[in-house]
Amino acid sequence: MLPRWAALSIFAIMAWAQATPALGGSTTMIPAGRLGLEVARESGAITFRKDGLEFTYVEGLGWIPPLAASLPPPQGNQLSLEVVRAVGLVTAPEAGVRFSSGQGRLRLVLDLPEGSDPASLPQTELSPFPGTLQLSLPYFLPGLEALTPPAGVGFEWQFEPQSTQITIQAPPERLYRYRTLQLSNPARHALDVFYLLPELEESVQPGFRYRELWAWTPEPVRMFWLAADPGSWRMEPVGRPGERRILPQMAPGALALLNGGYFDGPTGTPIGLWVRGGVALNPPFGRSTLFWQDANVFAGRPRFVASVQLMDGRSIRVGVNLARARYTAHTLAGPVGRVGEHVHIVQGDQIIATHPAPHQLLEGLWALTFPAEEPIARTGETLRFYGTMEPPVSYALEAGPLLIQSGSNVFDPDAEPFRDRAPITATAAQSVVAWSQEGALHFIVTEPTRPEALARVLHGKGLWGAIRMDGGSSAQLWVRGQLRNPASHGLGIRPVVSGLALYPRP
Repeated sequence: MLPRWAALSIFAIMAWAQATPALGGSTTMIPAGRLGLEVARESGAITFRKDGLEFTYVEGLGWIPPLAASLPPPQGNQLSLEVVRAVGLVTAPEAGVRFSSGQGRLRLVLDLPEGSDPASLPQTELSPFPGTLQLSLPYFLPGLEALTPPAGVGFEWQFEPQSTQITIQAPPERLYRYRTLQLSNPARHALDVFYLLPELEESVQPGFRYRELWAWTPEPVRMFWLAADPGSWRMEPVGRPGERRILPQMAPGALALLNGGYFDGPTGTPIGLWVRGGVALNPPFGRSTLFWQDANVFAGRPRFVASVQLMDGRSIRVGVNLARARYTAHTLAGPVGRVGEHVHIVQGDQIIATHPAPHQLLEGLWALTFPAEEPIARTGETLRFYGTMEPPVSYALEAGPLLIQSGSNVFDPDAEPFRDRAPITATAAQSVVAWSQEGALHFIVTEPTRPEALARVLHGKGLWGAIRMDGGSSAQLWVRGQLRNPASHGLGIRPVVSGLALYPRP
């Protein structure tokens, strides 16, 4: 009669007969507990049991038949993949697995074996879970043995014959979501588990609320959001062309501050239209602009009428920057004019030089381009530049691109002229002024995302209008003197040229 440890159940014999070939050269060891096995030791033998299945290893002899004696021996309570497969403890196809984490997200990437049906994975898009997530994945994932979960996250798994059961315990008091998605490689799938800082809302004062909430783009993006009720607010542009300062220094008494439009970093020269109190401090570049008059806010391309006055008193209509005409005024440094044109270089009100176009315009000067055969002035003469808005408004600040107009998503990466495409295409912190049809005003800054994704989010929230201001390291939202969004660079808070100051309306 065979000793007790030599007996194998019929189930074990059948499983052994149907087992797939051993994985040659593998050294991965699986703890018996991961397989639901009980372990018993007696008289130099170690026996593993589970639901009527029993198999034994004897020191000096090897595995007891019908297992091949030469299969790798156990190491403590751990079994090699070859033994696991030979016994039939696992019949599911094996998938590779990699692991990453950070910023409130845990990601498992599965490399599925050839011929797998991705539809067999749990399909979900941003489903909530109550802090503990339990999933059954129809693959054998021995690579989990090499993974270390992030601090504060409980991660357990159990290998069943046809699946791997995973339990994830996320940190408490978070916002929980999970999803599965196919990556660019069709055989590669990801499981994302999000455990994000909770959203919050606080009253700043009657009529003004500050919120931090999550947008799904589909990546989670933190939004820092100040909302002012209709009739409760007054907004003014602050700053001075040619001067860079920290926002609270521009308006110490403001309830809230948002960074303004684009500018040249080294010189502090604004890039685009800037109107304060009905006076144009800077001409337009040609992109979308935020306009407001009292509580009426809107955005679009500026209708700016410009002219130059000659020494003899005559006035001639001109285009400005990208809004070209037969005669065009240029206010931004860089190459100006086209072949076949000439360029008057103007300092203040005096033409100091005339050159064939194109010509490099330096900071602090402006230029007038004109057909070479039609000069209207000469070097040394005076030339004065004037501009007015049609219709006139009290305040305007050019930025762009336009995101929402009349309740519709109008973001178009090719609709507005940007020499540098980063504000259109780059993933960066975004800064936005938005408004409702009823007259509520919103200052919004986000964690890094793309303008097109932000436009979809804002449209989904039912806003009537929204325009992007300068972004990246310039994106700042201050509330009662406190910067609410994390600084996006390691050099401290970035000084800017212009900003928007929000005050309670008396």
